[in-house]
Amino acid sequence: MLCGMIRKKKNTGTPVYVNVYDLMPINRYAYWFGFGFYHSGLQVYGVEYAFGGSDSSRPGIVKLEPKQFQGLPVRKSILIGRTEMNEEECRQFIKKLAKEYPGNSYNIIYRNCNHFTNDACRKMIKKSIPGWINRLARINCLYSCLLPDGWNEIPPRPAVVTATNNRK
Repeated sequence: MLCGMIRKKKNTGTPVYVNVYDLMPINRYAYWFGFGFYHSGLQVYGVEYAFGGSDSSRPGIVKLEPKQFQGLPVRKSILIGRTEMNEEECRQFIKKLAKEYPGNSYNIIYRNCNHFTNDACRKMIKKSIPGWINRLARINCLYSCLLPDGWNEIPPRPAVVTATNNRK
C-alpha cells in the first residue's frame, strides 16, 4: 500500500554535467586508488565552462565546446544534477561567478579548475563534485612544505568593489 503512495520525483530542469579530464597518463592507474591529476569543467546548455590561469586580472573562466578541453582525454562526464535556471539565467550566473575567478588568482593547489567547478555546482544545484576529482590538491595543502617554490603561494582573493572604494 505504501508503495503506491511513494512517487518518484520527475527529472525536471536542465542537466548539469561535470566533465573530468585526465591531465597525466598515470591517471590510468591512480584513478583506481582514488587519486589522479584532473581538470574539470561545468557543462550546461551545451556549453562547458572551465577556469584557467593567466597573468590578467580579467576573469579566467573560458567557454568551450563540451568535452574538448585542449585535446585531453575525458575520464568521465558525470551528471551532477539539474538546474531550474533557463539558458539566459545560467549565462548571467556564470558571468557573475567569473568575477570571483580572475585568471591571476589561479593556483594549482589552492584555487584551480576543480575549485571553480565545485563552487559553481554548489551554488547552482546545491551539490558538490565527487571528492576524488580534487583529492590531490587537498592532500597537497597538508604537505605544502614539500612543494616546489611558488606552488604553495596562496593567490590573492579578488577585491570586492563598492561605491565607497571608487570615491576619490
